[in-house]
Order: sequence, then C-alpha cells, then structure tokens
Amino acid sequence: MTDHAVTPNLPAQAAGTTMLLEEQTGGRRADAHRRRAAARRRRGVRSVGFHLLLAALTVVVLYPAAWMAMSSLKPSSEIIGNVTLWSDRLSLDNFATAMSGIGGVSFWTFFANSTFLAVMSVIGVVASAAVSAYAFARIEFPGRGLFFAIMIGTLLLPFHVVIIPQYIMFNTFGLVNTFVPLLIGKFLAAEAFFVFLMVQFMRNLPRELDEAARIDGCGHLRIFRSIMLPLMRPAVITSSIFAFIWSWNDFLGPLLYLKRPDLYPLPIALRLYVDQTSVSDYGAQMAMAVLALLPVMLFFILFQRYIVDGVATQGLKG
Repeated sequence: MTDHAVTPNLPAQAAGTTMLLEEQTGGRRADAHRRRAAARRRRGVRSVGFHLLLAALTVVVLYPAAWMAMSSLKPSSEIIGNVTLWSDRLSLDNFATAMSGIGGVSFWTFFANSTFLAVMSVIGVVASAAVSAYAFARIEFPGRGLFFAIMIGTLLLPFHVVIIPQYIMFNTFGLVNTFVPLLIGKFLAAEAFFVFLMVQFMRNLPRELDEAARIDGCGHLRIFRSIMLPLMRPAVITSSIFAFIWSWNDFLGPLLYLKRPDLYPLPIALRLYVDQTSVSDYGAQMAMAVLALLPVMLFFILFQRYIVDGVATQGLKG
C-alpha cells in the first residue's frame, strides 16, 4: 500500500523540482543581466567622463592658438586685455599690413631669411650628423668611446653658458650680422642630439651588411653612401623635421647675431610690431604670427609619421 501511495506523487515532485530549478536559473540569469547592465552603465559613465576630460584639455591646449588666429582678424584696440574670441569688427586688414612688411622690409624678405636658415640647417645637420654617426657606430679608432661621451656630455651644457664666448669669437672674426654664426654649428656636427639619434639607429643595423660590402671591395665611403644612407631614411627624415622646426622657431640666436632688419627671420620680425616708445600694431603682429606658423604646421602634418618611425624603429625597415 505504501508503494502504491508514493508512486503516483513522483511526477508531481519532478515537476516541482523542475519549476524550482527553472526559477533559480531564471533568477541567476536576471542577476547576471542586471550586473551586465550595471557594468555597461559604469563603463558609459567612465567613457563620458573621460571624453569630457579630453574635451576640456583640448580646449585648454587649443585656446591660445584659436585666440591668436581670431586676434589676427581683430583691430589692435580689441586685442590687449580681451580674452574673448569673437568680435563684431573682423577683417583681413591685419594680414594686408603684415604682408606689406615693416621698417622698409617686406614680409617676403623675412620669409626668405627664415626659409634659407631652415633649409640650410636641415642640409648641415643631415650631412654632418650622418657622417659623424657613421664614424662613431661603424669605425674603430682610438678614443672613440671618450669622444662619444664628450659629445653626449654637451647635451647637458646649457646654451646660455656658451653665449658670451661664442659671441666674442664671432665678433672677432667679423661674422656678426651674417648667417654664419647660426649655421656653422650645423655643418660641424655640433648638434649632439642628431648625432646621437643617428648613432643609435645605425647600431641596430646588422654588421653583416658592412662585411659583405667589404668582401666586394667597398670602402667606407661606398658603404656609407650605398648601404647606410638608404637604410637610415627614417632617422634622416626625423632629424630633418626637428632641424627645420627648431631653426624656423629660433629667436635667441638671430636676436644675438643679426642687427640689420633685412636679415631678420620671422620670429625677430614679429618683435618689430611692438614698440614701447610709440604705437604697437598687435593686430599685424598676430597676423604675421599666423603666417609664420602655417609652414611649420604644414611641414609637420606632411612628415609627422616619420617621427615615430625614426625614433621607434628597431633594426631594419623594409
């Protein structure tokens, strides 16, 4: 009788167990869904906060450039002491004034001086630094380590320490008011940063290339010209970019050695628009600053990918 009484209840017990398991499974799924939804909300909040922070930083970084660009369109009376970007009197008159030049010297003279200094700096840096780097990286000679350490040590020497001795030397030789003091160091591998950059790049190139070239009868000049230079293209382009930008933006060097307005590059020409003893034309100064910035921005945009290649490349690049 007991067996017959229990047996008919087994399907009901199984159905109840199944329902209980389904309820527990459904509860776990609901909890997992709620946890995923909460995690998505947290990620969304973090993402929004991160992007808001980036937007705020972008505004802080770009505001000076935007202010300069808008100030170049304002009258001079609305520039000093005014932090707002917009004005009801925007015009291109400042650019016309800047293009006409100042002090009897045209804008294109200043532009040509800056271009000459920048291009010659690139040529001098690339030529001298590449040859010096090849010597330090590939040629064994007495005192190589000592000379390389001294060269690296010059990176720690502030430029201001050698200003007076250099000026006295160039003035004695009658080279003040010429471009020679600004360029001679570029052609003598005095820019240790570029030499170091190329040395480190060249050391990553396999020496088997040199040995194979020597077996074929190549000397150092042929190895350097036919093997090293093509492989050093990322480092050469990176050095060219930095040399161009640094020379184009250089203010202290031309300020020390150039006294004639017809020799001034653009950074020094900007100073001519501000005169403490007479009227200052801040609008034209802002306009010339915008014109001076455009070549650097264009140059950087066109070649920026080579900076990463030159600094981060390890070994051969195909």
